Amino acid sequence: QYLIALIGLGVAIDYSLLVVTRWRENRASGLGNEAATSAAMGSAGRAVVFSGTTVAISLLALVVLPVAFLRGMGLAAFFIPLTSVAVAVTLLPVLLATVGPFLDRPRLRREAHASAPWTGWARLVLRHRAAALIAGLLVVTALVIPLFSLRLGEPASKSLDAGSPAQTALTRLENSGVPSGILSPIDVLTTARRASALAGQARLLPGVYTAFAAAGSGPAAGTGLVEILPVAEPATAAGAATVSAVQRALAGQPGVIGVGGQGAADADFTRAVYGSFPLMLALIALVTLVLLARAFRSLVLAAKAVIFNLASLGVAYGVMVLVWQQGHGSRALWSIPATGSITVYVPLLAFAFLFGLSMDYEVFILSRVREEYDATGSTDQAVVRGIGRTGRLVTSAALILFLAFLALSATPETAIKMLATALGAGILLDALVIRSLLLPSLIAVLGRWNWWLPAPAA
Repeated sequence: QYLIALIGLGVAIDYSLLVVTRWRENRASGLGNEAATSAAMGSAGRAVVFSGTTVAISLLALVVLPVAFLRGMGLAAFFIPLTSVAVAVTLLPVLLATVGPFLDRPRLRREAHASAPWTGWARLVLRHRAAALIAGLLVVTALVIPLFSLRLGEPASKSLDAGSPAQTALTRLENSGVPSGILSPIDVLTTARRASALAGQARLLPGVYTAFAAAGSGPAAGTGLVEILPVAEPATAAGAATVSAVQRALAGQPGVIGVGGQGAADADFTRAVYGSFPLMLALIALVTLVLLARAFRSLVLAAKAVIFNLASLGVAYGVMVLVWQQGHGSRALWSIPATGSITVYVPLLAFAFLFGLSMDYEVFILSRVREEYDATGSTDQAVVRGIGRTGRLVTSAALILFLAFLALSATPETAIKMLATALGAGILLDALVIRSLLLPSLIAVLGRWNWWLPAPAA
């Protein structure tokens, strides 16, 4: 519910900002109110439709995953951008065409001219295009590198809130010589008569603290349950090895129906979901490429948008690993030490939301750059005018979403804090580094190649 509320609010404001800013710009240039509204919908409204469609596709991709709660979340989230687009292209233009001038009072700023600071920034980037491109690539690379040490699993028990009842109880157990691995027992469902024998075998396996046949009947008639308490938690390398050793030793034994528990569940989830993740990513990238090539009338701009979106995703993952898995900031900001791993479903949700949200800014900027190029025929002039007109808008929209995710990070659940960190860092760095530095510098370096579109595709 809070994901839909916060992201829905952020997306709706983004789309409204784009249309309203263009409407004000048209009025400042001398158009009448209705003409300004129509012109804004022909440019900004078109960008909103393409952007919202891209966001919806990235969220709907969750529906193909073999996990019920992710399918439900993907289907629910699919309606966030669609609803926001519907409002932005129906109710919003009606309001602007009727009571817009009244709502626009008092006017604190005129839109007749592009933002002077952002225009100056664009010119500075163009003067030093090669250096700006290298600097942007170095920042992105440095933040993506931690991604390669990503470990999926339940966060370590030491990441429990300091001073909480759970942390206090765990400390007392550990001080008594009981390892934290007992928090994630391995469950073996078996026939009732085999339970005691299997518990005895399990006690001899490496990494097992103890094992016992649960008292009373099993979950079904004639079944028994063996609880195996490992020394290490399953999110650690030692804990994962213990889960694998138990599965190898007991899964094929007579009378064993199945081996489960948190560690086994996380491993199954990772195989089921992330095994097909590259294919899902490739399909989404391909569909997005086609949509954006149609929107920008350029294959190079569309490919650049997809690549930069993937870079934003890598930066978000890298920051999440740095802050949470490695603990560089989690204790200072939330009083939570390094988790040692990232909750298995968080990277997937971060992808679904961030891929579409960061694409918003790409569409906003490149649509305007394309429009200015069509008007002037100059790539450099198109970049200066495009950034000058959209820089303030994109930064404001990113800050709104960042504050929404900052509020989301105040929830008590560590996994949601991880998700909020990834989304907030991804959105902010996307707007400040990728869209403000890498994007204009690369367009300037490529020059006329930006507008290439093969004749068959055209």
